[in-house]
Amino acid sequence: MGKYLDPRFDLTFKNVFGRHKDLVTSFLNALIPFKEGEEIKELEYLQPEMLPDTPLRKNTIVDVRCKDRNGRQFIVEMQMYWTSEFKQRVLFNASKAYVSQATKGFDYNKLAPIYSLNLVNDNAFDGRKFYHQFQVAEKDHPDNVIEGFELIFIELTKFKPQNKSDKKMMDLWLRFLTEVNESTTDVPQEFLDSPEISKALKIVEHGAYTEEQLYAYDRFYDIIATEHTLISGTFRSGVEKGRAEGEAIGVREEKLRNAKNFKRLGIDAETISKAIGLSIEEIEKL
Repeated sequence: MGKYLDPRFDLTFKNVFGRHKDLVTSFLNALIPFKEGEEIKELEYLQPEMLPDTPLRKNTIVDVRCKDRNGRQFIVEMQMYWTSEFKQRVLFNASKAYVSQATKGFDYNKLAPIYSLNLVNDNAFDGRKFYHQFQVAEKDHPDNVIEGFELIFIELTKFKPQNKSDKKMMDLWLRFLTEVNESTTDVPQEFLDSPEISKALKIVEHGAYTEEQLYAYDRFYDIIATEHTLISGTFRSGVEKGRAEGEAIGVREEKLRNAKNFKRLGIDAETISKAIGLSIEEIEKL
C-alpha cells in the first residue's frame, strides 16, 4: 500500500470531513454556490444517524451532517456507484432533515434550508456536465423557486479543473478527491500551498491508521474492485448482445448476487451499499 489512502472511501472520507470542522466548512463553501455574504462562518456536527420519531418509521445514516449558526443543515454523501434509488434516498434524507426541525407549535417561517451535497464516483446523468444543482422551482418559470431545499450532485468521473480564480478551492477539493489514491507518491505543489488540502493529505496518509482501520479499508477496497470487475464483464457481455435493457438487468442481478455473497462474509449492509450502490433495504432483504 502506498503513502496515501483513497479519500473517496468510507473510512477516509468520514475522517476528513466528519471530524474536522474547518475542512468540511471549506469544502461546503467551495462546492455550494452561496450568494455573497451567505458563506458558512461556523458550524457544528450533528448525529449522522437520523432516528425516526416513532419505531415504525425508517432511520437513516448519512456520511456527514452538520449545521451552521443560522440553523442551515448540510448533508454530505460520498457514493461510489450510481443507482436511481440514490436520488430518492437523497431526497428522503433532505426531507427528513427539513421536517425534523418542526416541533409542536412551531412557526413554519423559522424552518431553515437544507443543503444536500452528493459526490458520485460514477456517471449519473446524461451529458458532459459534472455539476448538477436541483431546487424546487416552477416548471414554466424556473426562477420562481420555493426555498428550503438545495440538492447538489457532483459526478467525479466527469470533473475537469475549471482554472478560474473564483473556483480555485472547488478545483482543489475535487482534485484532492480524484487525484489522491494508493498510487500517489508526489502531490502537486498547489495542494501543499493550501492549508486545508495540506491538512487533508495528512489525514489520509497511510501511517495515520491502525491495523484494524487498514483492514476495514482493504475490505471496502476489495468490494469496490470485485464489483467493478463483475459489472464491467456483464456490461461488455450485454454490449455484444446489443441489448441495452438486458445490460441493465444483468448489472442489477450481478449486484444482488455480489451483495448476497458479501453478506455471507459478515460485511455490514451500510458498507455494501456504499460500495456497490444497492439500497440498505434491498441488501437487508437478501
